[in-house]
Amino acid sequence: MNKSAVVDAVAAKTGQSKKDTEMVIEAVLDTIKDALQKEDTVAFTGFGTFSVSQRAAREGINPATREKIQIPAVKVPKFKAGKGLKDAVRG
Repeated sequence: MNKSAVVDAVAAKTGQSKKDTEMVIEAVLDTIKDALQKEDTVAFTGFGTFSVSQRAAREGINPATREKIQIPAVKVPKFKAGKGLKDAVRG
């Protein structure tokens, strides 16, 4: 399911126009992105939690040359599913 399909499904469930629904979905996604950029956590009870995780620097190997390379530390987004979402997926 892509963004367009999500917009269509939400618009159908809420009775709102697709244009208004797309604006709301964009606003929600932008808000989550902004919070993660500030390293805040965004939690939706029963759905899940978005957070930022630190991935440590490590040594890797370039597969083409077999040369050892340093991979720098980086921040990555993380999602942990909540109980309600897990139960819904499990059936």
